Amino acid sequence: MQKDIQYVGVNDRNIDLFEGMYKVPEGMAYNSYVIIDEKIAVMDTVDGAFKKEWLGKVERALEGRLPDYLIVQHMEPDHSANIRSFIEKYPNAKIVASAKAFMMMKNFFGEDFAEKQIVVGEGSTLELGKRKLVFFAAPMVHWPEVIMTYDERDKILFSADAFGKFGALDAEEDWACEARRYYFGIVGKYGVQVQNLLKKLSGLEIRAICPLHGPILEENIGYYLDLYNTWSSYGVESEGVLIAYTSVYGNTKKAVELLAQKLQEKGCTKVVVSDLARCDMAEAVEDAFRYGKIVLATTTYNGEIFPFMREFIHNLTERNFQNRTVAFIENGSWAPMATRVMRVMLEKCKNLQYTESTVKILSAMTEENRAQIEALAEELCKSNTYNKEVCMSRYVCQVCGWTYDEEEGLPGKGIVAGTKFEELPDGFECELCGVGKENFTKE
Repeated sequence: MQKDIQYVGVNDRNIDLFEGMYKVPEGMAYNSYVIIDEKIAVMDTVDGAFKKEWLGKVERALEGRLPDYLIVQHMEPDHSANIRSFIEKYPNAKIVASAKAFMMMKNFFGEDFAEKQIVVGEGSTLELGKRKLVFFAAPMVHWPEVIMTYDERDKILFSADAFGKFGALDAEEDWACEARRYYFGIVGKYGVQVQNLLKKLSGLEIRAICPLHGPILEENIGYYLDLYNTWSSYGVESEGVLIAYTSVYGNTKKAVELLAQKLQEKGCTKVVVSDLARCDMAEAVEDAFRYGKIVLATTTYNGEIFPFMREFIHNLTERNFQNRTVAFIENGSWAPMATRVMRVMLEKCKNLQYTESTVKILSAMTEENRAQIEALAEELCKSNTYNKEVCMSRYVCQVCGWTYDEEEGLPGKGIVAGTKFEELPDGFECELCGVGKENFTKE
């Protein structure tokens, strides 16, 4: 990192659940930076609980000078909570943000700091002296107001929440594991928007990435960009099988353990077993998107499926789970329905290939079930390349990244599933930003 860019972020070691949902045993980092030039820009604030610590760090980095700008890339409170406190301390500073960000400031603070606004959008620039900052709109990565900032001189990308990870900066842990859990938990739904962003960034020389969570990335930048490309395109990162299960009296668990054993005996490169009632759900979701094959094993419960499995599948579908091989193990004492329920839940998922082998247990395993498990293990260990012909297309708004999916249509607007883009009415508008059809391109 350049000496005239100072890190002024904080580590949160008191937090137990990030966003009230994700377990963070190694805490969380809220990053902020000060760019020192002829004019000074402060990049984002931090969580409100660290106001005093953060303002003190900013003051020390300034060494008696006054900041000219506060650049607000993202309005989630863990990054924006101290905007008012900053302006109270530095009343002559201007606030640089997107138009949507200023609308959100009105919601959060009761005012939008109208007299201090510098509104920026795609391609806007800000001259600091030796440095010129270029702004890129990053809508829905993962809020609609997000901007990213590129320092043309030193080739540094300030990436908002992208390329972030769970964990405080003093935690010694593998970047990819917690970055993957962070990505699929928080950003995973917006793969199309991340792909659009990566295309914008592809023409830039990037020597360092400064995210709002996690460490500054200064080496092997291509590695991080490639991972984000794989994740956001819902590609398979690692060969392997995830077996996600629930078990009431242990019989489904026995079937799962036998399947894991058979897979390993047949040379399956990686087998991960997750007890959904006891594991970190976000980690199970992460693994579902990491590996190419997944086995869902659960019991019929109240004519449905066991609640933890329902929650797990819901987590997958709302994050656009796709491009995977799926197998089922069901258990039911008198009317097994789990496989049917799970398949219905997965109907909206794209490019799923289902195994021919299935396992149906009636209370406890039988020799027939053991043979079914043997057959399933054999099938999963074979290469399963999915090459289904895709007849429907997706069209992406080039302004905000929202996507029209021909297969789904817009039933709420009277546009039935299967409606081709060219068949949309002339008055069709983007659901997110309101622009017309001419602003869409085929994905």
